[in-house]
Amino acid sequence: MLTRKQHELLCYINDHLGETGVSPSFEEMKEALDLKSKSGVHRLISALEERGFIRRLPNRARALEVMKMPDKMGGGNVVPLRAAAPAPAPANDVIELPLHGRIAAGTPIEALQGTESLSVPAALLGPGEHYALEVAGDSMVEEGILDGDYALVRKTDTARDGEIVVALVNNEEATLKTFRREGQMIRLDPANRNYDPQRYRPEQVQIQGKLAGLLRRY
Repeated sequence: MLTRKQHELLCYINDHLGETGVSPSFEEMKEALDLKSKSGVHRLISALEERGFIRRLPNRARALEVMKMPDKMGGGNVVPLRAAAPAPAPANDVIELPLHGRIAAGTPIEALQGTESLSVPAALLGPGEHYALEVAGDSMVEEGILDGDYALVRKTDTARDGEIVVALVNNEEATLKTFRREGQMIRLDPANRNYDPQRYRPEQVQIQGKLAGLLRRY
């Protein structure tokens, strides 16, 4: 049996995955459930994981998979999930993604085009066209994105609040941040309490893609 908050979070994660193909961020989950801190989200996720309703996917930022859903609120029965979409590619299938270098201040994504590529398990990627970027710095560590990781990015020029994006600022600075609208401004949020959010006019920000996965080498 799940508590009401556990049930609400499970339904929110399942709906978000169905709509976007990626897990919601901890900030999105906190806001959706009207919680005061991300620690509450961590506790709910741990409880759902212990009960077998979700599992964390290794080597991917904020990646969760819903394993089953309760048939009704408060009920003891569960309904195993069956994929409505085509089955993911076998884990041993590999795709070569263009590697556009490191996300570095003062370097537009277009300037990072090169001949290098990165071999990526096809199962990590969803539909659409993708590219890879090497992460520089620690501004997104609280989302599990570390210096030296490879961000797998799906090309798009639009984003919704709470999505992690590659943004080009003033046509010169590429950055990986959480996208938010704040009144008439665009706010790019780091996931590190040592860094401050960045605010820009909409015309200053171009979305270059959304985070689809993460690859880490040991």
